[in-house]
Amino acid sequence: MLAELTPVGHLLGACAVTLRHRDTTLVYSGDVGRGNDLLMPAPQRIAHADVLLVESTYGNRVHPAEDSQQQLGAIIRATLRRGGSVLLPSFAVGRAQALMLVLQRLKAAGEIPEDTPVFLDSPMATAATTLYQRHRKLLRLSPREANTLCDGVTVVTTPQQSEKVSRARYPSVIISASGMATGGRVLHHLKAMAPNPKHSIVFPGFQVAGTRGAKLIEGATEVKIFGEYVAVKAQVSHLEGFSGHADANELMQWLAGFEAAPAQAFVVHGEAAAADALRSRIADELGWRVAVPEHLAQVSV
Repeated sequence: MLAELTPVGHLLGACAVTLRHRDTTLVYSGDVGRGNDLLMPAPQRIAHADVLLVESTYGNRVHPAEDSQQQLGAIIRATLRRGGSVLLPSFAVGRAQALMLVLQRLKAAGEIPEDTPVFLDSPMATAATTLYQRHRKLLRLSPREANTLCDGVTVVTTPQQSEKVSRARYPSVIISASGMATGGRVLHHLKAMAPNPKHSIVFPGFQVAGTRGAKLIEGATEVKIFGEYVAVKAQVSHLEGFSGHADANELMQWLAGFEAAPAQAFVVHGEAAAADALRSRIADELGWRVAVPEHLAQVSV
């Protein structure tokens, strides 16, 4: 059996996997990235698959047309004017680095004050940033932007420093994991900041239904953190334009790159509604034989 990896642009190192055994080729897309991702080149095309498994995270949605960088800049300016701080619950790999890039660009353009303190409070995000800079040739950034990704950013290393950032009274921007507020240091910041209407909490990525992050963007007035209910009075925003996942249209564009229809396509890795919506589009627009497999299903093709 032979295996081949094809970069698909979601994160550094994200690849579709092609397995070849005798006369049969199976392709699993993995998470497919976007054509205009802030950090990664566009997903590469794959010519052939007998059996295809394709993800469907955004299978029923299209990313908003609004400029997410401008939206974030406006939120930061408004928050700083009222003396508050901005909390960005972020995925440690990919999104944290993209957010640092955006903040750097906002400062360079004069859209937020150049002296705005920015904290990166995630050991995993810090380690991932080192890898992104080490492999800068794989990114779509200029060498200057890759080298200066952490300029103006204070890297928080210890829990004690993290607690100090949470207690600080001066306005700042805090990037902390996890991205769906399900665990990690972001919970300490969330507990400290959520009850104060001066602050802003901005989710820059996908939120799975039922997570703390999803509840917040749905308008929850309180959330449970460390066994206690915490009032939510801070301004909560969701900027899906920062997502690193291909949306429904982008997934269809990637699928259109196959030179011929697979004998069978399976839509996987998505919530039920998203998976079925993408299945329907693939069948209607591409005319492929496609299904959403049941959990633990075994299939012979």
